[in-house]
Amino acid sequence: MKGIKEVKLSYWAHHLTTIISVTLVLLLMGIIALVWISADTETRRLKERIEISVIMGDSIPDQATRELAGKLKSAPYARTVSVITRQEALDNWTRDTGENLEELFGVNPLSPEITISLRADHASQGRISVISKELSAMPGVESVSQPDSAMLEAMNDNLGRLTLILGVIAVIMLVISFVLINNTVHLTIHSRRFLIHTMKLVGATNGFIRRPIVLDNMLAGLLAGLIATAIIAIPMAGSREVGLPDMSDYVTWVQFAPVAGGMILTGALLCSIAAWCSATVYLRKDYDSLFH
Repeated sequence: MKGIKEVKLSYWAHHLTTIISVTLVLLLMGIIALVWISADTETRRLKERIEISVIMGDSIPDQATRELAGKLKSAPYARTVSVITRQEALDNWTRDTGENLEELFGVNPLSPEITISLRADHASQGRISVISKELSAMPGVESVSQPDSAMLEAMNDNLGRLTLILGVIAVIMLVISFVLINNTVHLTIHSRRFLIHTMKLVGATNGFIRRPIVLDNMLAGLLAGLIATAIIAIPMAGSREVGLPDMSDYVTWVQFAPVAGGMILTGALLCSIAAWCSATVYLRKDYDSLFH
C-alpha cells in the first residue's frame, strides 16, 4: 500500500502543473466553442423570425385559405404557418386603429392572410425570391409580401462576419493551445531527461522508454479535459437555480456533448503528441547536451 501511495504521489507531483495548465487552456477553448454555438443558435432564431405574408383574393373563403395553409405546412421552407381569417383581420384593424371598416363600408373589405415563418436555411434573399414566386403562382393568391432585401442582406452579412471572426479565433486558440501544452509537457519531461538517458544506457528501446511517458501525459490530458468539462457543466446545470438565465436556452446538452468530448479528446491528443515529440527530442540527445 505504501508503494502504491508513493506512485500516486509521484504521478501528481510530476503532472499537477500540466493538468492545471491544460485545464485552463481547454476551458478557454470550450468557452469559445460554446460562444460559437450560442451565436449560431441566435443566428437561427433571428432568421426564423423572418416571415412571408400571403394575401388571398377578396373572393377566397376562409376554408380555402385554411386548406392552402395546410398544404404549405409540408413545404420544406415553412417552419410555422398561421392563418388570419377575414374576421380576425377586421378585429385586429379595429383594435389597432379604432375604426370599424365593416360599419364604414357595409362589408368586411379585408382579405384572409397566411403568414409563413421560414426555416433558417431558407432565409436568404435569393431563396425568398424563389419562394415568393412559387406562392404568387398559387390559385387564389392575390399578392405576397416579403421582407426588405437590404435588411436581409445586412443581417446575413453581419452574421457571416461574426461566424468568420469566431472561426478565426478558434483556429488561433487551437494553435496557441498546442504551443502552451507542448511547452508545459516539455518542462515535465525535461526533469526526467537523465532517467531517459540512463534507460538508454541499459539497453531500453526508444518505444519502451517513450510509451509510459506518452501514456502518463495522455492520462493528464484526459483528467484536464474532464475537469474543464465539469467546470463548464456545473454552471450550465445550476444557472436556473441561482436565478441566472437558463444556459440551455442557448446551448443544449445535446450541443454541449460534442464540445465536452472534444475537450477531453483534445487534451489527451495534444498531451500525447507533445509528450511523444519531447521524449523523442531527449532520446536523440547525447549526455553532454542534456545540461543545456
